[in-house]
Amino acid sequence: MNVALVSVGDELLSGDTVNTNAAWLGERLTDRGANVERATTVPDREADIARVVNEYAAEYDAVVVTGGLGPTHDDLTIESVAAAVGREVEPNEAVLQWLATEGGYQREDLTDGTADLPAGARPLHNTEGVAPGCVVENVYVLPGVPAEMKAMFEQVEGDFEGETSHVAFVVVDEPESALLDRFEELQERFGVTVGSYPGDHVRVKIQSPDEEAVDEAAAWLRENADVL
Repeated sequence: MNVALVSVGDELLSGDTVNTNAAWLGERLTDRGANVERATTVPDREADIARVVNEYAAEYDAVVVTGGLGPTHDDLTIESVAAAVGREVEPNEAVLQWLATEGGYQREDLTDGTADLPAGARPLHNTEGVAPGCVVENVYVLPGVPAEMKAMFEQVEGDFEGETSHVAFVVVDEPESALLDRFEELQERFGVTVGSYPGDHVRVKIQSPDEEAVDEAAAWLRENADVL
């Protein structure tokens, strides 16, 4: 299952807020066997959000959008996603009922637009806040507030699945450029995927659906490199 992530918010692009949501979702989706193929950040502009969501919805099995939910002037995600999939936006009766019975709100006290979703969308109730998310076609819309996003993702994580991948990390005390021949050897001999992340040392990620191959490849690298 191939997934794209779309993060919405001017504050993410300006650096005022660190985008921890994309990293968290990437890790959780990968753990479930999904392949995260794209992670894109877009500004609070309806045309930009709609264009990216429309493109990714056609290209990937699922699109997860975070941020821009609510009734304020810069919360444009619901309208944008609706435009991307060719639907109208309308008040969702299930959301209004949930907010009244579970959220403790009176309908007349809610800000206009709070319960608006694309027509026919499956609502995702916000147990940590107010603004609902939704699923419409293959697009999953979640809040930008991390605590709200994480709680809402729990409601849909069962929708994401794929082949479980096993991973091992080996930290090597050699320059990355000096390891290229051994990376090639790992891939050819064990059929694993190899990633390398340089810093003070090189963190080598060995990955495969075959757990035994990962263990054997990691053991081989530890024997054939200066490891820590």
